[in-house]
Amino acid sequence: MRIMLRWLLLLSVCIMPPALAEVRDPATQFFQPKLGDLHDDLATARQEGKLGILLMFEMDDCPFCHRMKATVLNRSEVQDYFRRHFLIYSIDTKGDVPITDFQGKTTTEKAFALAQRARATPVFVFYDLEGQPMTRYTGATQTADEFLLLGRYVVEGAYRNMPFNVYRRQAGKAP
Repeated sequence: MRIMLRWLLLLSVCIMPPALAEVRDPATQFFQPKLGDLHDDLATARQEGKLGILLMFEMDDCPFCHRMKATVLNRSEVQDYFRRHFLIYSIDTKGDVPITDFQGKTTTEKAFALAQRARATPVFVFYDLEGQPMTRYTGATQTADEFLLLGRYVVEGAYRNMPFNVYRRQAGKAP
């Protein structure tokens, strides 16, 4: 009986999936602290050798935003990859907090979100070092792997040649 239990234990260890990624707080490990000046943030991104800025437009009561934070943006590999390539901030689509946009104009988070056509949430928009949108993704991704694929799509420059759904299909990751 003891031998059988040992074999079962050994078998269960062998067929178990690899350890899950480290889970960290997205508020401190994914998003950078927001100073409210996107124009200055572009200069910081250039200075730090980033590709640009990633903004997540969100609302407090958005269930899809909460799911992204709880299942995707809290994963260490997601945080590390995106922070290596981008400065990352959240923008409250209902927020009255004053910010400075990419052109140096004072506005509010809500007005900026409207100007960027972020009506549904979440919306992820990748901006280049001039403050121009490279690509946008509306909604929550299904998995952390799909969100990482979205990051690679931008980092590799594939957004210039094809839509994300084509890139995802070519990568064999279509839903």
